Amino acid sequence: MKPEDCIARPRDNRIRGVDPHLGKVTIFRMKTDTLRNRKINANKRGFTLIEIMLVIGLMVMLVGLVVFNIDGILGGNQQTIAEMKVKASFETPLTTYKIHMGRYPTTAQGLGALLVRPENDKGRWKGPYVKDAGTLMDPWNQELQYRSPGTHNTSGYDLFSLGEDGTESADDIGNW
Repeated sequence: MKPEDCIARPRDNRIRGVDPHLGKVTIFRMKTDTLRNRKINANKRGFTLIEIMLVIGLMVMLVGLVVFNIDGILGGNQQTIAEMKVKASFETPLTTYKIHMGRYPTTAQGLGALLVRPENDKGRWKGPYVKDAGTLMDPWNQELQYRSPGTHNTSGYDLFSLGEDGTESADDIGNW
């Protein structure tokens, strides 16, 4: 019997005709074959250095595009941000102020009354109602305009941004 006959084949896992003298050889050869198969399979798995470098290069390019175009992505949304601010963001703080104080802040007090305790509040002011003074600015770093009673909302208040041009005109963004 030849030693090759004693090695287990992939189709047949049984060892046929094991001779006591060849038993050690057979086990050794089986271990060697297993290690050799592992090395061959290990070489087939994973990525090459070139593939990894390509992926990293693509990721760097994508991050670069996003970083350099962030102003274009977010910059065009200033009008939308201003609309959200005057139509929704101040509704809750102004309503809460009205519940506590019994009325909206006057035009003279302005939106500053949401941040700083107004005079003669009679202990009813429970603010601040907004986070900080930056909240009172529009996306163009101008103060939001406030009127109470409003000219557009006569039973409530007018809150608006003067827009990019900074003057009261048709392009103003308001809560009406």
